[in-house]
Amino acid sequence: MRRLDHEEELLDGPLPDPAVLAESLRDLRRVNRWLGGVALSRSALIRLMTGAHYGPRPNRPTGRAMPFRLLDVGTGGADIPLALLDWAGAHRRELEIVAVDQRPEMIAIAAEVARGHPRLALGVADGRSLSYSADAFDVAHTSLVAHHLDPAALAALLAELRRVSRLGVIVNDLDRGRLAWFLAVLLSRIFTRNPLTRHDGPLSVRRAYHPWEIAQIAASVGLIEVTRIRGFLGHRYALVFVRRSSGEPGANRST
Repeated sequence: MRRLDHEEELLDGPLPDPAVLAESLRDLRRVNRWLGGVALSRSALIRLMTGAHYGPRPNRPTGRAMPFRLLDVGTGGADIPLALLDWAGAHRRELEIVAVDQRPEMIAIAAEVARGHPRLALGVADGRSLSYSADAFDVAHTSLVAHHLDPAALAALLAELRRVSRLGVIVNDLDRGRLAWFLAVLLSRIFTRNPLTRHDGPLSVRRAYHPWEIAQIAASVGLIEVTRIRGFLGHRYALVFVRRSSGEPGANRST
């Protein structure tokens, strides 16, 4: 299936009534929980937190008293950050998350859902031009954002995530393919009447990158893939990247 890059999703244009947008973000929250989006991000984060990604040894985590800091870019309704914080709390892990989105309407809805969670800070920011200093976070994470961007914009995003993250970058997204497209069409027709979800769900799959395509773009900005995790249906994946060290020949990848 060839990537469809000339048709925009409705969420990339003028946003509709806030109630319609909030309903679409609730649909996305259910998809992330039921179909493994949250699990993929959690698994990728654990590998970076524990050093199990087998990245360059100097960047492996060491004993620390400070909370682990994660930046989530393109957070939408902040459902994945909140799920990660729930997991961290249940497992007595110190985790703090800054979640940003370039659309203020998204952040307004996320703030209502988060209800002032003490470990979550929300803000409006474009992931391609972040105000944070280098290495401000341990990990930078983005979920279901890559397929919204053309290759040049995706490279700019990955370059910024590389700059602000000390340990690595996580990219969670859909994989382009007929099975994933059929699944998106089926779910968007059966489980929701929301016009945003019904239009954007199948189109997201058509616009999605294969993992190796994202890995190539990431390599162009100095990131190497060290871990690739597939969702249980094969329709989605999480990629873990670390900075390329001088003389680094390539990546050690596990699935």
